[in-house]
Amino acid sequence: MALLEILEYPDPRLRTVAEPVAAVDDAIRKLADDMLETMYAAPGIGLAATQVDVHRRLLVIDISEDRSAPLVFINPEILTAAGSAKNDEGCLSVPEIYEAVERAEQIRVRALNRAGESFEMDADGLLAVCIQHEMDHLEGKLFVDYLSDMKRRRLKKKLAKARKREAGAGARQAL
Repeated sequence: MALLEILEYPDPRLRTVAEPVAAVDDAIRKLADDMLETMYAAPGIGLAATQVDVHRRLLVIDISEDRSAPLVFINPEILTAAGSAKNDEGCLSVPEIYEAVERAEQIRVRALNRAGESFEMDADGLLAVCIQHEMDHLEGKLFVDYLSDMKRRRLKKKLAKARKREAGAGARQAL
């Protein structure tokens, strides 16, 4: 398995709408495995293929404490959604930023698994939030899109300052 580079906001490639996976083959299974390894190393609980610059409808999730319950969703679609809850969300593509986002409390999702078999699943709580969050990535949408314009502008400035500091620290270490 290999670690993949995670794109960071405001990279325009994060806005690409993912294409359906035509066939679940060894390449797609390897991508799912690499995405899981990348997600665990980050560390995170969900990752969409768009975030690693692969614009296919694939996402991986593991909300277990001990990383023992990896889920792979290929060509996912939400069939039903009910209720509404506001929760703090973070994102591997928007590091160290957490904001409240309103999403459906319960969902029913249909997707293909690693074997290419169709399945349906009911999800609520953190799993429902995570599925919706990752599915947004497949549509070129980020959780910051749910924030006000003012909060988004502040967020961009904060991230730009952090990157500038990191670049400066890296340059000093290179000397």
